[in-house]
Amino acid sequence: MPVREMTDHECMDCLSKGHFGHLACVKDGRPYIVPVHYAYGIDKMYVFSMPGQKIDWLRSNPHACLQMEERSDHGFWKSVVVQGQYHELPDSSEHHNERIHAWDLLQKRELWWEPGYLKPENNELTKSKPIFFGIVVDAISGRQTY
Repeated sequence: MPVREMTDHECMDCLSKGHFGHLACVKDGRPYIVPVHYAYGIDKMYVFSMPGQKIDWLRSNPHACLQMEERSDHGFWKSVVVQGQYHELPDSSEHHNERIHAWDLLQKRELWWEPGYLKPENNELTKSKPIFFGIVVDAISGRQTY
């Protein structure tokens, strides 16, 4: 199957229809990648998580990358990569409206809180408050088969 570059509009359309991807971050030259549910807002990807390694790493180095893919039964696929900056949405009056907006977008997706809320049993993190954050889009690219 031939592969072609997707336009920015096609990439954004794919992101808006999708909801599951892989979020990558880097600390001290070491990469870390995790599965996440996301919601696409204009120029920002919204994600929900509990405190943990990805949040610690993103706080220390806000550069992030999110990849999502779409596959069909006939072997066709699309893959979109977003490069951007971590932007935490704390539970404060300053971020209240955007945090509500992120919640509204995320809750439209089935199981939007997984895997961000799931932690191993007997883990202190499960008692922590959830964290909402955005990845501000710096660059977007995609490829697809046709």
